[in-house]
Amino acid sequence: MNYFRKEGRLKRLCGWRALLLMLLGLAIGLLLVAGGVTVMHKTSDTAFCVSCHSMERPLAEYQGSVHFENHAGIRAECADCHIPTAPVPYLLTKIAAVKDVYGEITGKIDTEEKYNAHKLAMAESVWKTMKANDSATCRSCHSFEAMDILAQRPEARKAHPVAIKENQTCINCHRGVAHILPDMTSSNAAGASQLAALATDVKPADSPLYSIKTQSFVLEPGITSSAGTLFPSAPVIPLRHQGLLTEARLEGWQQDGVTGVIYGAPGRRIIRAVLDENSQQQLKTLGSQTDSQTDTQWHHVALTAWFPSKALIANQQKIWQYASDLMSANCTGCHGLTALDHFTANQWIGVMKGMASRTALNEEQLRILTLYAQNHASDMPPAGQPSEQGSSREK
Repeated sequence: MNYFRKEGRLKRLCGWRALLLMLLGLAIGLLLVAGGVTVMHKTSDTAFCVSCHSMERPLAEYQGSVHFENHAGIRAECADCHIPTAPVPYLLTKIAAVKDVYGEITGKIDTEEKYNAHKLAMAESVWKTMKANDSATCRSCHSFEAMDILAQRPEARKAHPVAIKENQTCINCHRGVAHILPDMTSSNAAGASQLAALATDVKPADSPLYSIKTQSFVLEPGITSSAGTLFPSAPVIPLRHQGLLTEARLEGWQQDGVTGVIYGAPGRRIIRAVLDENSQQQLKTLGSQTDSQTDTQWHHVALTAWFPSKALIANQQKIWQYASDLMSANCTGCHGLTALDHFTANQWIGVMKGMASRTALNEEQLRILTLYAQNHASDMPPAGQPSEQGSSREK
């Protein structure tokens, strides 16, 4: 009997010990979880983020933005923009932040020169992440459903319905809202290289073809002297290919008395080509019409010439996508996305020239961006429809 009593007491004692161990383990687990949550929270607040020496420059940019100070008194902290709230993305972002600690220790961006050298790569990394998660952190405060679009600025009233319809994400248009945009020179050049690669895929049957850059052309193969200059995005109808050249037909419009330029539409200064005297003499007039608003006569003309095959592609939308990326990368940081139909084709010329000095665009990139805006301006017809000029008459 004594044996069984001792055995029972021993079992009860073991049970209590097991219970105590479970409670102790639970308490330790809760402390670890609470401590982990506290650490996660403390390492996500703005004071911690900007405590590193290398964050002085992005802090100054942030303090000069509307997300730091605004009329509504609502401040977006670092975590609001850079750390998603969903559990898995949150943890992945915190783990990935170890690289920032390593960068601080090794002094990767501890000087202004180093910071500027790495700024584009850092910005593109953030933009890529935000595109991948549909700008989740932006949408934690902003949503299309909560917007009073009619109360917004004219540009936003036009842009946001388009963004909703096309399922665009915030970062497509709103780069540079909290930090000054980096030097986009290398990023701008990358798009031009991608266009050049497309020229190698052109097939003999592809028509029309489109110029991807400003290029000289000749009237006959073997002639070295230029007969004129073809501008980016200009369409040509290929007739035959010979070596590195393509014979093609260029059509457009000329103002009466101005024979040195071919435009994309009557009354709009959308340049397709600039001609020398020899090519002017080879022009064929297909018809004429008078602009009823200015009483100016315009001639529909055509020119057959030889163009470098390596600068022609079959998809004009690729050129427009490149131009759209230029606008997004160089313009939206200050303006947001300006609707292309906010200005007429001729007004866009002055707008682009006025803003050029504030961007990293070179002359060629500015030309492509201007032509993109002009071809989608308020007085241009939708793609695939013929251009109309009020009550102009062709004869």
